[in-house]
Formats: sequence, structure tokens, C-alpha cells
Amino acid sequence: MSTHPQGGTAMRRFTIRSLSVLGAVAIASLTLVQLGSASSDRQTAATVTTITVKGGEFFFKLSSKSIASPRKVTFVFKNAGHVAHDFKINGRKTPVIGPGKTSRLTVTFKKKAKYTYLCTVDSHASLGMKGTFTVR
Repeated sequence: MSTHPQGGTAMRRFTIRSLSVLGAVAIASLTLVQLGSASSDRQTAATVTTITVKGGEFFFKLSSKSIASPRKVTFVFKNAGHVAHDFKINGRKTPVIGPGKTSRLTVTFKKKAKYTYLCTVDSHASLGMKGTFTVR
């Protein structure tokens, strides 16, 4: 069996080129996957809305009483009153907090609807610490 003297060299060049191309494709693929993942993380972060809630005797003031679509909302509740209060919405509530304290509550709204929010301490809701939050 005879071999061509340049046959081995040509084959080695072909193999090296093939491996180089495969390596470049692999690196490009990993880069695209990372970019896609980072984009997904930004989209997730962008879908969380923060709403400030100020509460006291006997009121709530929200920075916004509605959102444009179902999503996660973080309510940052500050007790601006002189007695303890909490903030409840969609079956979730903050702990009862004292005057000057702040508590965060993250709620996932899964459908368009009107949601009642209120203070569950004593008769605070009947005294005015309640309202409606709308998911459009």
C-alpha cells in the first residue's frame, strides 16, 4: 500500500481547520446562550412593579392603585401613624408593624381583577384603612 507524501499533511490541515471551525461555533453558541439568559433575567426583573404604601390613622395612600397587566408587585408599606398597622392584599399580608416602621410584601397577581386591600388590625378597615387595587 503506498501513500502520497502530502496526503498526511493535507489530512492534518483539514482536521485542524475542522476543529478550529467547530471550536469557533461552540464559543459563538455559548455566547448566544449567555446573552439570551441575561436578556431573560432583565425581562423578569422588569416585570416586578414596586408600589409604595403609606398608612396611618385611618388611611392608606398608594403610589399607584392599578397596574396594566398581571405580574408581581412589591408593596413597600410604611406605617406613618401612631399605632400598629398592617397591609393585606390578595390573601397575603405584612406583619403588624409599629409607627415609623417599614415592611415589604411581594404579591403575584395572576389575573385581571379588582383586589381589596386593608388593615387587619382591630376595626381599622371599617374606619377607612381599605381600598381597591386594580389589575387591568
